[in-house]
Amino acid sequence: MEGSSVRTFEKICVFCGANYGKDESYVKTTHRLGEVLGKRGINLIYGGGSLGLMGCVSTAATVHGMQVLGIIPSTFTEKNLIGKICGKKLKVATMHEQLLKMMEFGNAFK
Repeated sequence: MEGSSVRTFEKICVFCGANYGKDESYVKTTHRLGEVLGKRGINLIYGGGSLGLMGCVSTAATVHGMQVLGIIPSTFTEKNLIGKICGKKLKVATMHEQLLKMMEFGNAFK
C-alpha cells in the first residue's frame, strides 16, 4: 500500500500458560512463535519459567539465538513453581507489577 509504514519490533511480550493446554496445537504454535522470533531477530519478554507454553516459547526463542527475559513474581520463585528459566530473570513483587514491567520492556504484546 502506498503511504503505509512497516512497524518493526525489537522485543515482544508473550503472556501464556504454565500448562500445555488441552490441544496439541497450542504447543506447536508457541514453539513456532519462538522460531519466528529467532528468524526475525525479535527478543522475547515473557512471564518466566520453563513450564507449559511459557517453556515452549522461551526455549524455542533461546535455541534460535534470541535474548529472553523472564519477569517473575517473587511468590512463584519462592515456591519453585516456575521450573528453570531461559535467559535472564527479573523478580517483581506481584503479578500486577509483572504485567507492568512486561509492557514497559516490550514493543508489542501478544
